[in-house]
Amino acid sequence: MKNIIKIFAASALLAVSACSDDFIENEPYTERVPENFYQTPEDAYEGLVAVYDALQREGYGGFLMSTEIASDNCYGGFGTADNQVALDWDRFEFGSDLEMNEPVWRICYLGIYRANVLLENLDRVDWGENTDLRTTYEAEARFLRAHFHFELARMFGEIVPLESTLTPEEFESPRAPAEETYALIANDFLFAAQNLSDANYSLNSSPNYGRVTKWAAEAYLAKAFLFYTDYYETEDLAGVVNKQQATEYINDVVNNSGHELLPEYGSLWLAAAAADTTITYAGEGNREMVFAIRYNSSGNGEWALNEGNRFTVNIAPRGSNIGPYAYGWGGATVTPDLYNAYQAGDTRRNATIIDFAAEGLDFDPEDRGQRQYTGYAWKKYAPITNEAGEAVVAAGGGDIQIDNFEDYAVIRFSEVLLMAAELNMGTDDAFAQQALDRVRERAFGDDTHDIALTKENIMMERRLELALEGKRYFDLIRWSLEIAEQQIEETDLGGEFNVDFRPETQGWFPLPQSQILLSNGAIEQNPGW
Repeated sequence: MKNIIKIFAASALLAVSACSDDFIENEPYTERVPENFYQTPEDAYEGLVAVYDALQREGYGGFLMSTEIASDNCYGGFGTADNQVALDWDRFEFGSDLEMNEPVWRICYLGIYRANVLLENLDRVDWGENTDLRTTYEAEARFLRAHFHFELARMFGEIVPLESTLTPEEFESPRAPAEETYALIANDFLFAAQNLSDANYSLNSSPNYGRVTKWAAEAYLAKAFLFYTDYYETEDLAGVVNKQQATEYINDVVNNSGHELLPEYGSLWLAAAAADTTITYAGEGNREMVFAIRYNSSGNGEWALNEGNRFTVNIAPRGSNIGPYAYGWGGATVTPDLYNAYQAGDTRRNATIIDFAAEGLDFDPEDRGQRQYTGYAWKKYAPITNEAGEAVVAAGGGDIQIDNFEDYAVIRFSEVLLMAAELNMGTDDAFAQQALDRVRERAFGDDTHDIALTKENIMMERRLELALEGKRYFDLIRWSLEIAEQQIEETDLGGEFNVDFRPETQGWFPLPQSQILLSNGAIEQNPGW
């Protein structure tokens, strides 16, 4: 934990520097620290922006890429001369880089730290008569704190939940039982659901566009409930939320949020619209996005900023621009198993996956140095070229590594519908079936492809609808480790495509080795690693 605190002290907006006795006894005039900063609502707003800022750090080694590679949706990919980390994620190995999961650990705890700094200083602010604003900022900060805790808990199992900033005596805190972490997550999302506005900020015409909402918090409560109760085989979410409550929350989002499915699946994704002239890109600001991490290209090559999407370059076609797709590093090649899982007529397949041969793209994997080439790559989140064949970002003066601008969809309304189908099954089957049918009918453009309401069908539908959005691995391990092994294990393909899922890991990722060493024995490595 010492390392966490050192990182925070160096990077957080309001971290406190080491100080002398004179500094303690006198007010600092030249530095912005909690003692002289949190005075006005504007100060608190800056602190809140700092919490949101931690969301934008998704990139190489982050949550989205590593979990998709670990699932049955992707192999490791990248280049034949690149390091072995992507292969380790794919094959459940841990040896080439013992810090391979450090970005997730560091970024999530950075976000938690910033949220706690803000929460601990809200009462220092002179709110005047605007106490409602104080409650709103608290609710947003607690939502984001819960989001970061949830990402950590799903990847690493037992973690160190932090409801406040740590004192030096707490730097070597041990991990807590999962129930303690999920109780904090549930209570934070509950507070957000009860105290945030019922406005819908999904459209970029809204002055609060991009900020979290009551609807996002209710959806997240259902999402956390499903994962926790499935994986840990419990009846409720850490004693805080029961199934009836979780169902009521998700039904409220379905019925009252104002979110809705867009008519055409491909319109959600920048590259899908670029590759098919019959599709009009809806843009990031659309009613299907319940909670998304927002990006823009305003950084213009400035590495000190974190405004742009630093993830997309990792999964873009390797080597050079090709057709409507800008180039990148060729990571996380898509498995034929995912491609073949789609039925004929399912519009989601071509909107989700680049099929080089079917699209007439001359991709020579040997010439481009592509590792684990399958013929398929990510279309979701792929950067695009302009009519002249240049990367749009580069043509606008940006850096293709850090200035891509497509948002990352954390929760879409289609996932809300699928969670509603899962939670209402057995109590209101008609409503559950209707929710499932809405997703299927958008995908096929008709009502002749509806399927029976079963857990297996819902989980398969989640795979097809939410592919390459960071959902699949966690769906598999919450379903059961046996099913995860059946779906992920590959022993017959030979060579670079063999995957050995190891149930002894209990589905968790290995912790960064540095944190184990710096904890002086308070933290132990996850089982199987």
